[in-house]
Amino acid sequence: MASTDIAGWFDARDCQLDDLIALTRHPVTVEMYPHAATIESGVVVYDSTALSTAAAEPDGRRAVMAELAEVLMNGPGVAVFRQAFTPEVVRVVTGVFNDVISDERGSGIGGGDHFARPGDNDRVWNALEKLALRNPRAFVSYYDNDVLALAAHAWLGPNYQVTSQVNVVNPGGVKQSPHRDYHLGFMTDDLAAQFPAHVHRFSPMLTLQGAVAHCDMPIESGPTMYLPHSQKYAPGYVAWRRPEFKQYFEQAHVQLPLQVGDAVFFNPALFHGAGTNRTTGIHRIANLLQISSALGRAMEAVDRRAIIVALFPVLLEEIDAGLDSRAVGRILAASAEGYAFPGDLDRDTPEGESSDHSDVDITVRALAEHWSVGAFADRLAGG
Repeated sequence: MASTDIAGWFDARDCQLDDLIALTRHPVTVEMYPHAATIESGVVVYDSTALSTAAAEPDGRRAVMAELAEVLMNGPGVAVFRQAFTPEVVRVVTGVFNDVISDERGSGIGGGDHFARPGDNDRVWNALEKLALRNPRAFVSYYDNDVLALAAHAWLGPNYQVTSQVNVVNPGGVKQSPHRDYHLGFMTDDLAAQFPAHVHRFSPMLTLQGAVAHCDMPIESGPTMYLPHSQKYAPGYVAWRRPEFKQYFEQAHVQLPLQVGDAVFFNPALFHGAGTNRTTGIHRIANLLQISSALGRAMEAVDRRAIIVALFPVLLEEIDAGLDSRAVGRILAASAEGYAFPGDLDRDTPEGESSDHSDVDITVRALAEHWSVGAFADRLAGG
């Protein structure tokens, strides 16, 4: 594997493509996964009805979840669930999503993307809340879904939280860059490299990625490209932008056609990216599910914005008196929100591969520019 220095940090300069290639050449057979229906292009495929039947009793449910966790952790890292969602229910929800897209276009709300060119896609951020508020009955029918519950519990345990973003890749929409996902995948290489190696290993266990097909997706429509087994490459969060890794992804990735109601769940560390829509008439629409562990939260509810607004005038005075930037950094680490997520992505629309809109970022800028306390408080509040 790629080397690390003595402190246990990954460095992109040490990443070796041969290590990734060796991992991705592991064979996958249906005998390895007793509940699988078939293996397609190295991806485990399940029949959703049969899977839910096998999971109907507690012992069977544990066995199914153990198998799904093995697929995601040590297997190919991705599984397809045929007809996980009832097509009729999906079509009703698709109508709601299309109404949201139409309304947001009319109001000038942009739908930026982390990993695709602006304009290629239509995006609905926070589709979970928008669906619930617009059509609560459709929400209930849609999320009363045993396959989603099985996959989420298998990977994250109980008390997980679902978020959802709709992505429509329009005819001619160009493929995404291959990437890894939230958390470390949304950071620049330099920032990801500041996290110790063990964090790179546990970060994928904090979220589960999923996608529900809201239309039929033949290969020419560009369903998501996957590199099976790539989630096992430990330094991948600092390697995936390197040209040789992208080139190998182009050569070795797989795509599977999907039908309305099919679902895919995959390890967020899997190298993947939406494909090019080469059709002239398919607006490829998917509901992207990002499911989060209950454990990645602080023990106490703290109003960090109130704290930093109170500290702001003191920090200005101390900086004028000679307080250096490293000291300011230590104080902000103890007081302000240093992470951009969760965020309002309708307001802070993604325009690149990372987000730099944390309260710490805003505070550092405000201190450097000597904003007034009022202007600083207004900016934190979204003004």
